[in-house]
Amino acid sequence: MSMTTAAPTPPFRFRFVPVLTTVLLGIGLPWLAGELVDLARHYSHLVPGMADQLGWLYAQHGMQMVLALIAIAVMKWLVPADYGLHVPEDKSYVGAAILWGLFFGVLMTVVDYAPDILHRTAPKLGYPLDTAHVAGWLGFEGIYVGPTEEILFRSLLVTFLAATMPGKLRLWGYEMNAAGVVVAAIFALAHFGSYFSDPWWAATGQTVYAFALGVLYAYWLEKSGSVLAPIVGHNVSDATEYALLFLMVAFWG
Repeated sequence: MSMTTAAPTPPFRFRFVPVLTTVLLGIGLPWLAGELVDLARHYSHLVPGMADQLGWLYAQHGMQMVLALIAIAVMKWLVPADYGLHVPEDKSYVGAAILWGLFFGVLMTVVDYAPDILHRTAPKLGYPLDTAHVAGWLGFEGIYVGPTEEILFRSLLVTFLAATMPGKLRLWGYEMNAAGVVVAAIFALAHFGSYFSDPWWAATGQTVYAFALGVLYAYWLEKSGSVLAPIVGHNVSDATEYALLFLMVAFWG
């Protein structure tokens, strides 16, 4: 009786063209989504409220998800792979995503609003703390942002890069596709602009937690085979930070 063994994991080798393609997709699709929304805002009045920041973000992220889904449909033909657009078949990692999301939500709040927390002063929102804005922002950060960003960054970019630049990385007994770490690094470097608007320590903290979250999301995608846990973790962390932000404004304002 013959026995088959699993193929050995190929060593990780950096490949310029797949990484460049990933960077261009990660930058280009959100930019294109914003341009299309601006065109719609200029030439029509079909979407009320698009002129304000929150309305624009809802529209831009929705268009971004549509473009990512179109790109995945094309990539399935060019680079056949499982892009994770389904419920997990085995372990979901949703429980871990909720717990880690809560942890990172608190950590993000501390990093982003450390001076306000230390001095017990209300952060500046730029909009009134009323029911419409609280519900709108919590809905965006707690429900909407997860699928509209994770379908692009994890389902599309990580899966594409893992298929075109295979190889594993191991750390502390954990193993995952190097592609997930590379995309997390790209996503973290995309936050470089915060060094021009925030104190260096806050910008550095934002870069570090963006990278850590990117690695976690990619790990859950790979191990569960589904984008569900990354979506849940992303929603929970962002919603936690905004809930804490609104509490600080309510109690210290």
